[in-house]
Amino acid sequence: MKVLLTALLIAGAPLLLLSCFDSNKIASRPMETAISNPDTTTLYDFTVNSLEGEPVALEQFRGKKVIILNVASKCGYTPQYADWEKFYAENKEDAVVLGFPCNDFMGQEPGTASDIAEFCQKNYGVTFPMFEKVHVKGDNKAPLYQWLTDSAQNGWNNQEPSWNFCKYLINEKGELTHFFASKVKPDSPEFIAAIGGF
Repeated sequence: MKVLLTALLIAGAPLLLLSCFDSNKIASRPMETAISNPDTTTLYDFTVNSLEGEPVALEQFRGKKVIILNVASKCGYTPQYADWEKFYAENKEDAVVLGFPCNDFMGQEPGTASDIAEFCQKNYGVTFPMFEKVHVKGDNKAPLYQWLTDSAQNGWNNQEPSWNFCKYLINEKGELTHFFASKVKPDSPEFIAAIGGF
């Protein structure tokens, strides 16, 4: 691995390549972990702002599987917008995709809300719900991402996004069940198995 990293650095390879070595990381809730405690926070306890700045209560997604993505417009994984839009269009009765723009990884989402909206519509025809830009790691982490990445709040997971287009899967009860790193797409076997084979 050290030889490969050295070769990439000497060749002037983009740092994006270096970030992809953990792109297959997957975490799932241990089956014995009880997260149905009435005191445990769920997805439905959060209200977030849409890309247009309007409050959106996540309670409205009760009864559906929810896939939360931290997205960016200038990333090697940006073409996944098309994959997740296709998944959403084909499964919106049972599942919803929620996109949260984030500029935490090498400044790959520098745009304003209107820039992001225009980019997503023009290039990928995105119709799944998009939300205002947030921090997904660090001291200013958004409350939703605090919940997603703190086992004391979600019942089991401490994994933060390692790059853009990491995924968190929430079940129909609003409980976090899986984390997938950037490389996983809707047709990846591990995602299909986790979501129940739509």
